[in-house]
Amino acid sequence: MKVFRLDDLEAERVANDGAYLQFLRERNMSVGLYALDAGSHDPQNPHSQDEVYFVVSGRASVSVGLETTEVARGSVVYVPAGVSHKFHHISEDLRVLVVFSPPEG
Repeated sequence: MKVFRLDDLEAERVANDGAYLQFLRERNMSVGLYALDAGSHDPQNPHSQDEVYFVVSGRASVSVGLETTEVARGSVVYVPAGVSHKFHHISEDLRVLVVFSPPEG
């Protein structure tokens, strides 16, 4: 069993001075914590893996392909591989769990 605490993951992400912290990598998936502060720009490009975003905290809009919606704590968003996507209009610091399948990279 592997158990993670969001506070510990956030502290590790900050200590590594990055917006993304991959904290689990297995044969068929990887999981990370992605952070975007209010007013910041999301630099993502399409990925070659399917993704699921689970919004832990914050508020923003997200565009996936030609669709846009608002997200907040508790929102879950699926992004198919190869589809352009971005968080934008980030009005509250955003913390998102990201699941890639197969693993990122």
